[in-house]
Amino acid sequence: MTDPEHYRVIPGHAVRLGDYRPDDTGDMGKKDAKKELAALRSELDTLQRLLYATHKHALLVILQGMDTSGKDGTICKVLGGVNPQRCRVASFRVPTAEEASHDFLWRIHKATPGVGTIGVFNRSQYEDVLVVRVEGLAPEEEWKRRYEAINAFERNLAESHVRIVKCFLHISKDRQRERLLNRLQDPTDQWKFKVGDLATRTKWDDYMAAYEDAVNNCNTPWAPWYIVPSDKKWYRNLVVARVVAQTLRDLALEWPPLQPEAAGITID
Repeated sequence: MTDPEHYRVIPGHAVRLGDYRPDDTGDMGKKDAKKELAALRSELDTLQRLLYATHKHALLVILQGMDTSGKDGTICKVLGGVNPQRCRVASFRVPTAEEASHDFLWRIHKATPGVGTIGVFNRSQYEDVLVVRVEGLAPEEEWKRRYEAINAFERNLAESHVRIVKCFLHISKDRQRERLLNRLQDPTDQWKFKVGDLATRTKWDDYMAAYEDAVNNCNTPWAPWYIVPSDKKWYRNLVVARVVAQTLRDLALEWPPLQPEAAGITID
């Protein structure tokens, strides 16, 4: 079994995405992976209840990746079994007029999880050093300054008892093509297809360079990046589940004891 730390980027280590295999499966078969994922989903339900009961920490899971890398699918398959009252998913796309009138982190900070809860970002503050950079929506000196702002923002969250894990869902260009074609052909998936996705695809190398720089500039001990192989959906889901579960285990949470005033109470 491949330890989830295998996919964690070491702080100070320069990442080249070309060195990571999107089709990696850790020498594991699909059947065994699904069996382990089922066990992890059950454990995550317990770990989430512990997180809520102790009410001292929060968890923020950030998912980034190219179109079809599986951000939505990962959320469903990994965290679909936890209590939705204590797990909030936020998606960040083109800023609204109100959001655009504030600094780029304004809309992000509002969506961060409070203690006792899990927050999931489907896209995140990193859009402002990815899409903004590749599509030329801000001058270079502006988006480069944002790396430092993001690091400071994430450190502030960490110091406020928010554990952060960031997963880059690493998909190959060939596998993206296959999934885009499937969206065109499958009536149940056609609603997902957007012509604009093809324009983004023509800038694949530019986006890979932007992702590399985002990881290299914003990989810290308090907010690590994981490069998650995502050509195989079943393995992608397993790796993210392992990362989330291990992060919660590391908190070493224990069930709060019975309140003193409840000791000795009898109920007729």
